[in-house]
Amino acid sequence: MGFEFGLVWLMIRLLRLPPRAVARRMGAGMGWLAWILLGRLRRTGMRNLELAFPEKTVAEREKILRQLYRTLGWQIAEFCQMPKYTVKSTEKFIEYDGLERYLAAKKRAQERKSGVLVVTGHLGAWELSSFYHSLRGYPMGMVIRRLDNPMVDALVNRIRCLHGNRVLHKDDFARALLGAMRAGETVGILMDTNMTPPQGVFVPFFGIPACTASGLARVAQKTDAVVLPGCLLWDGKRGKYILHFGEEIELIKTEDAEADILANTALFTNAIEGYVRRYPEQWLWVHRRWKTRPAGEPGIY
Repeated sequence: MGFEFGLVWLMIRLLRLPPRAVARRMGAGMGWLAWILLGRLRRTGMRNLELAFPEKTVAEREKILRQLYRTLGWQIAEFCQMPKYTVKSTEKFIEYDGLERYLAAKKRAQERKSGVLVVTGHLGAWELSSFYHSLRGYPMGMVIRRLDNPMVDALVNRIRCLHGNRVLHKDDFARALLGAMRAGETVGILMDTNMTPPQGVFVPFFGIPACTASGLARVAQKTDAVVLPGCLLWDGKRGKYILHFGEEIELIKTEDAEADILANTALFTNAIEGYVRRYPEQWLWVHRRWKTRPAGEPGIY
């Protein structure tokens, strides 16, 4: 445990020291090594891309996956550099698209005496997204799974929360999230990972049933929270990250609460899919998103 912490601490220190451009090149190199060495993840990624984009050639899918490894390497570098970032320094490589939509969502949430739920996923630089938002004066909660090593968990969370963010751990997810909404806070939720029933429900993701966390829909239903999508994506043409906030997702509300939860979870997942389709090289294809199958279906992996 202490040895693992020492390795992570050393990596963070080493990637924090050089200029950002150098650190990103080092991160890209780490991604390249991961591509070569981690064959199981590579096979998972190619299988997922086959499911999501059957019309693409094997070469096209491999190109997307190689670019993902570079994206992940860049994110490691950005995370290690984050303690050095200021509002002024980040103006050079991060900007908003839709901040006005986020601010309008906050205003509507205040009128409802509730909070804002940001639907997001493992897209682009997800660690940098909430950090940058807090740096700009908009701290938020983040629903995060505890890391297995508590020392590493504490180290990572200290960096995440340098500018007022707070971590809501998944093992106390429901109560913490309800409390945050009643306090009028903003909370971001990564809801693109495989789940199992009863916490997960099956909704389409790239046309394939994917077991997806229903907690966000349940909390939104109970608290009348405002829900909108948000993610930080790399724009290669501009050489910048763009923090996108989409339009508010209008919740479906009928007499059938359980059907509404299923329908709204599908809406949230569809919003994530829209960004993945536009930026396929920036989504976490190496995750076994379709691992849990409906009863009677064979395994995908």
